[in-house]
Amino acid sequence: MVQDPAAPPPQADPVSREELNQWKRGFTPQAEIWNGRLAMLGLVLGLTFLVLWRLL
Repeated sequence: MVQDPAAPPPQADPVSREELNQWKRGFTPQAEIWNGRLAMLGLVLGLTFLVLWRLL
C-alpha cells in the first residue's frame, strides 16, 4: 500500500507521565528510558571517580 506523500505523518497516542515512568521489563519505551537514565548515572559516577582518583 502506497501512502500519499502530501498526507501528514501519523501521530503517536499520548502517554501519561505515570505510565512513562513505570518500571517495565522487555523491549518497551519505559525500559529504554530507564536504560538511558542508568547509563548516564554510570557515566557520571565513573567520570567523577576518575577525576577524584587523579586529584588524590
